[in-house]
Amino acid sequence: MGYYDQDYQTRYKAPEPKKSGKGYFFTSIIGAIIGAFLVILSVPFLSDAGVLPYKVAPTNEPAQETAAGIGGTTSTEVQKQVAVDVETDVTKAVEKAADAVVGISNIRTSRGFWFSEEQEESAGTGSGVIYKATGNKAYIVTNHHVVDGAKELEVTLADGNKIPAKLKGSDVWTDLAVLEVSSDKIKTIAEFGDSESLKPGEPVIAIGNPLGLTFSGSVTKGIISGLERAIPVDINQDGIADWQADVIQTDAAINPGNSGGALINIAGQVIGINSMKIAQSAVEGIGLSIPINYAKPVIADLEKYGEVRRPYMGVDLRSVSDLPTSFQHGELMLPGDVNYGVALRHVVPNSPADKAGLKELDVIVSMDGEKIKDAIDLRRHLYNKKKIGEKMTIKFYRAGKQMETTIQLGEGDI
Repeated sequence: MGYYDQDYQTRYKAPEPKKSGKGYFFTSIIGAIIGAFLVILSVPFLSDAGVLPYKVAPTNEPAQETAAGIGGTTSTEVQKQVAVDVETDVTKAVEKAADAVVGISNIRTSRGFWFSEEQEESAGTGSGVIYKATGNKAYIVTNHHVVDGAKELEVTLADGNKIPAKLKGSDVWTDLAVLEVSSDKIKTIAEFGDSESLKPGEPVIAIGNPLGLTFSGSVTKGIISGLERAIPVDINQDGIADWQADVIQTDAAINPGNSGGALINIAGQVIGINSMKIAQSAVEGIGLSIPINYAKPVIADLEKYGEVRRPYMGVDLRSVSDLPTSFQHGELMLPGDVNYGVALRHVVPNSPADKAGLKELDVIVSMDGEKIKDAIDLRRHLYNKKKIGEKMTIKFYRAGKQMETTIQLGEGDI
């Protein structure tokens, strides 16, 4: 039966009409156009009815995406374009202090290759902080090494204006310097904070010009990593530490060019003057800054006197620990248990030390009852704890015998 039916259908199947190639092509095109037109017309109605998950926004409004809720039409609209106005304590601090940080160009004189006359060239750039404006003058604090050897100094303000600067004074021991400029174009003055109230972990921000004026006004953020760090400083480059700088340690990035810039707290107050960076290849994240409380009296002296007024003894000295053991027990005749102190290589005639009876080869071991281990200890006690005109009790060894004297300090450098 199945075979018969199949054969019957085969034998009596109606012939298919012949299709025209052109008619089929045009019919397909017309059908596609009509279909597309119907889809465009139906989209708004299908979207409103919840059939489609997306709603086409008008062309003059931002496109929105609507996620259909389960069993209802409640949805959350997500803007495709978002404008964010961010304001935090950090941005407020930077806004308060940034314009007070300037670039400083150290211009020296060099002899040209093709010409015999001298030519001016920039020996380097650093940063500075505008801390005071009075009358038609303004004052900027920076680092000594930024301005050292300059024939001319030029300051680049935050708005790009360049103005000439005059060096008021510079101090190699603290690595600080003060410049004077015209106040005509000065708009922002930095506010000094209190570096003695800082705590480890407290957020801080460094502002300056790393790698030159190309990156002027760069801002980096970190925390206080350590306080009262003592860093040896070789002033005369003889390989022997002459001084210990008391600095703030931070992990805020401080690079060449940042020197003289500001380290600020979250209130936008300057709590340090960035000075150095440990640049060893194996060390990262250690930036150093001069505490502002330590810098204030130095800044005041440089602005007023052009130098830092310090107590003066009138001696040339050397740490006992830097001398051979044979010299310690030979020429100095120190007892076997004394391997510390400061040996006097020369005493200036008519100086406070000379008037107090100190002589060449004397070894100072105590000042005002405080043990003096080396030349750094002596300078720290003299510069940080004594004033010009004050008296100081000194214990020293001469030819193996301990002696004592009192010196009235003058004014000068050691």
